[in-house]
Amino acid sequence: MKQANSAQRKIDSSSPSTSVPISGRELAVKIAEAALEKKAGRIEIIDVRGKVDYTDYILVMSGRSDRQVAAIARGIEEDLKHKHTTPCSGVEGLPQGSWVLLDFGDVVVHIFHQDTRGYYDLEALWLDADRVEFEGQQVDDGFAFP
Repeated sequence: MKQANSAQRKIDSSSPSTSVPISGRELAVKIAEAALEKKAGRIEIIDVRGKVDYTDYILVMSGRSDRQVAAIARGIEEDLKHKHTTPCSGVEGLPQGSWVLLDFGDVVVHIFHQDTRGYYDLEALWLDADRVEFEGQQVDDGFAFP
């Protein structure tokens, strides 16, 4: 669940007095960048501030296999923990690999197997929500979605 101070996360643990807070939007972009390193496809950052009370941003992305979905999830967790000192507060669905949820408080990440994503169509829940653009964002990247 979202914590009261989750909007202000530290990215430099070397000295608490010199730590730089990271906003939910910045955190969402860092997560998207980490997912790109693991070749996640069709990454969308959805700004749901004011629309839901449990998070500020939702990321939806896809992997081509159960293995890749799990690798993307582990890659995001490791990258955020080690590079940005932002641990994941909850993980669901990792053993199965068709849909993994990562909870970072201000950001909730949904990683789908490409065959499962179209069935749940989470993006349709927030058609009126703004999308956040980020560097390296790809359009379709050859994925075949229903």
